[in-house]
Amino acid sequence: MSVMCCVGGGGAVEDEDSAPRRRRISRRGKDSPRSSSRMSFSSLSSSETLTPEDLSLTLSGSNLHAFTYAQLKAATASFSRANYLGCGGFGPVYKGAVDDNLRPGLRAQTVAIKYLDLEGGTQGHKEWLAEVFFLGQLRHKNLVKLIGYCYEADHRMLVYEFMSYGSLENHLFKSVNGALPWMTRMKIAVGAAKGLAFLHNADPPVIYRDFKASNILLDSDCNTKLSDFGLAKDGPQGDETHVTTRVMGTHGYAAPEYIMTGHLTAKSDVYSFGVVLLELLAGRQSVDRARRPREQNLVDWARPYLKRPDRLYRVMDPALECQYSCKGAEVAAIVAYKCLSQNPKSRPTMKEVVKALEPVLDMDDFFPVGPFVFTISVEEDKIVDMKVEVEEKHRPHHQSHQERHREKYPNSSIHAGIVLHSQDGVVAGYSAALRRHRRTSSYHQERGA
Repeated sequence: MSVMCCVGGGGAVEDEDSAPRRRRISRRGKDSPRSSSRMSFSSLSSSETLTPEDLSLTLSGSNLHAFTYAQLKAATASFSRANYLGCGGFGPVYKGAVDDNLRPGLRAQTVAIKYLDLEGGTQGHKEWLAEVFFLGQLRHKNLVKLIGYCYEADHRMLVYEFMSYGSLENHLFKSVNGALPWMTRMKIAVGAAKGLAFLHNADPPVIYRDFKASNILLDSDCNTKLSDFGLAKDGPQGDETHVTTRVMGTHGYAAPEYIMTGHLTAKSDVYSFGVVLLELLAGRQSVDRARRPREQNLVDWARPYLKRPDRLYRVMDPALECQYSCKGAEVAAIVAYKCLSQNPKSRPTMKEVVKALEPVLDMDDFFPVGPFVFTISVEEDKIVDMKVEVEEKHRPHHQSHQERHREKYPNSSIHAGIVLHSQDGVVAGYSAALRRHRRTSSYHQERGA
């Protein structure tokens, strides 16, 4: 489960279009000179022996607040059930409220507090420390903003600004409030792409390593925030081409070359972005065991359709009811196709992805919402009837009447009027059918029908 939080601590947010530079967190205090680069995570002393005092000194220039256990216990009403938000791999998450009198410079606000379960051994502590370290230095509008942390005895907590809109995963796959609109999906995709581009172009670069729908958080305006940096790694530097590391991440999102070799590059994140972009197009999870065997892996099933505009409708989320830009969908599909290349060198950079996707936000070639009546001449009506009759004769005899009925008359209210068949007998996508019949059919929209 993802954390319903965004984060906000002190420090100015970097402009998204500027070169992403991170502060060096000095051990010499606030008066030490600042550098355009940051400390690499590997430069820390052994994480197992790093004391709270060492961590506080290391993070002295980060504006993070070091909370006590008692302060966070009070903020959550003793970690009450009423404030419990859920539980993920990190541990339980609670909603809390901090007062501006609690710490100097702290703003009174609602927060989300992740409480590390230390039963997992040292790996959990390493991931907690990585998140504190990276988010203590990184500042960008599309990254979660860490307010502070607690490192006291056996207590390890992270404190973020509360984000009430939750994760992309919940809205895309678990929402009971209707489908995310097309433009909202593309806004989320562009924001996530900008967050990754910022990480990859930092000094030294950062590889996110766990990009997935549950780690994308949204504010009330559906602005994107990348969260959970526990698996983040410093990227290759100098003459290095990759970082070799133990394979970690989430099944269905990890790049194939990373799974096979453990070689990690920025292009590994690009592949994961392609998976999430495909989820946004299709409204399907990357792996879904409830579907037919050949459709259980979304990438394997959908990728061949992405470069075929005439077949793209097979991939698009039916919940959108064709209310999306055809041009925009084609652009997004091609971007996803390239991101999902088996060859990492063939994948675009995230800066190139941002450049390709941003124009989609201005594409408004939508078809009008509402019921439609297609006015077709008697001669055309006879032709359609003849085509249906021919198709019925060539259908397999074992195909049930219910299946045939369902194919002829789609359930969506957008498919009103008559059914338009393509030459191969497959029901055409609404947008393709409308374009094909514009030359021969007149149609009008009945408003208020």
